[in-house]
Amino acid sequence: MAASRNFDQIGERILLAARGELYLNLPYLDAALCGLALRPGGEMTLSLAADGETLYYNGSFLAERYLRGRVLCNRAYLHVILHCMLRHLAKKQDRVPELWDLACDAAVESILDALHYPCLENGPVPAKQTFYGLCRAEMPVLTAEGIYRFLLKERYPEYRLAQLQRVFLVDDHGLWAPPEKEKKERTQRQDRQWKNRSDKTRTAMETVLAGQAEGGEPVLEQVRAAVRDDVDYRAFLRRFATPREVPEVDGDGFDYSYYSYGLRLYGNLPLIEYPETREEKRIRDFVIAIDTSMSTKGELVRQFLACTYAVLRSTETFTRKVNIRILQCDDRVRKETVIRDLEELRGYMEDFQLSGGSATDFRPVFHRVEELQKQGAFNSLQGLIYFTDGMGIYPGKRPPYDVAFVLLEEPPISMKMPPWAIRLVLDAPALEKACRETDLSLDTDINELPEL
Repeated sequence: MAASRNFDQIGERILLAARGELYLNLPYLDAALCGLALRPGGEMTLSLAADGETLYYNGSFLAERYLRGRVLCNRAYLHVILHCMLRHLAKKQDRVPELWDLACDAAVESILDALHYPCLENGPVPAKQTFYGLCRAEMPVLTAEGIYRFLLKERYPEYRLAQLQRVFLVDDHGLWAPPEKEKKERTQRQDRQWKNRSDKTRTAMETVLAGQAEGGEPVLEQVRAAVRDDVDYRAFLRRFATPREVPEVDGDGFDYSYYSYGLRLYGNLPLIEYPETREEKRIRDFVIAIDTSMSTKGELVRQFLACTYAVLRSTETFTRKVNIRILQCDDRVRKETVIRDLEELRGYMEDFQLSGGSATDFRPVFHRVEELQKQGAFNSLQGLIYFTDGMGIYPGKRPPYDVAFVLLEEPPISMKMPPWAIRLVLDAPALEKACRETDLSLDTDINELPEL
C-alpha cells in the first residue's frame, strides 16, 4: 500500500511537471492543459485514461516513462489533452471502436511529431512516417475522421492493424465507451466544454498569441476542424436563390382594397381574392465548377453531384427548367456542359467522367463565365460553386456574383483563399447525409416542379 501511494504521488508530480513545461513552450494551450483533474487510476488503467473530466494515471507507468526521458511523459500528457480538444471521445459512437481508436491515436501523434519543441521532440519513427505518407496521399490534414475513412477503405488485415496499434498506442480509451442513457447529458456537457476550450485556443493562436504560436500550425489545423460546426449543404445552396414570381395561389396575400370595400358594402363580409402568383426564392441560373486536377477523385465528385442534384429537386428552391453550366477545369477548362433540366443533370451525374489531371488554376473558369455573361447566356447569375481541394491559383479580382469553394477536408494553413471567397468544408459523411435527408423529404415528382 505504501509503495502504491508513493507511485501515486510520483505520478502526480510527473504530470504537474509535464503540464508546466508544456505551458512554458505552448502558452496558447493554457485553458486545455488544465482542463482535466488528476486522479490515481489504480487498477483502472495501466497507463493513462481520460473521461473528459478526469485524467486517471498509473504512477508506475509514468515513473518508467520518466526514467526513459521526460519528453515521453510530456508527449503522453499532451496526447490525452489533444484527444479531448479534438473531441475524439464524443465522436466514437456509431464507429468501429478499434479503427476509431487507431485513427485518433494516429491523428494526435501526427500533431506531436510535427511540433518542433524541445519538450516534445523524440526523433522520427519510420513506421509512423510511412503511415502518415499513405494518409496524406488521401487528405491534406490528418484528422481522425479522415484517417478513419482511410482505414475503412483499406481494410487492413488484423496483423497490420495490430502493428499500427503498437506504434501509436499511448493511452487507454476504455472510458470512451458509448455512454448509457443517464450519462449522455454529462458527455454532451463535457463535449461542449472542450469545444469551447478548443475555440479559445484557436482564437488565441490567431490573435493575441499569434507571435508565440509559431510552430504550432499542426495544432491550429486540427483545432479548426474540431470546432467547425456541422454544415447543412441544402441550406447553404439556397443562399444563391433570388426572388421570383411562381404561378401558384398565394394564400397569405390578398388585395386590401376589395377587403375593405366588402366591409363597407356588406358590413361584415369582406371580399377576398387571392393572387394567382406568389414570390419565392428560387434558383435558375447557376454554375458548377469541378476541379479535375490529380488531387480530385471521380467518386467524390460523383457524390457531390448526387447531393447537389438531390437539393436541386427541392420544390422550395428550384424550378424544373434550369440553366446550369458545369465546367471541368484543371489549368484550363477541359469540358463544358449545359444542363437545361434536372433530368439532364441526373444523366450527367450517372455517366460522369473526369476530364483533366494537370495542375490547378481557378482563373480559366472565371474567364469563361465572364465570356458567357457577355454573350447573354445567363439572365440572373447569382452564384458559382467550385468543388476542389482548395490548392490552386485564385483570381485577383472579385467577380460580380457569389463564389463558394466546397472542400471535402479542412485545408492546410498554408492555403490562403481570397477574402471574398466563401469557404465550405463539407466532408463525405455530410454529403451522404444531405443526400439521404433530401431524398427522404422529397415526395414530389420532378414533373410537378414549376417551369417559370
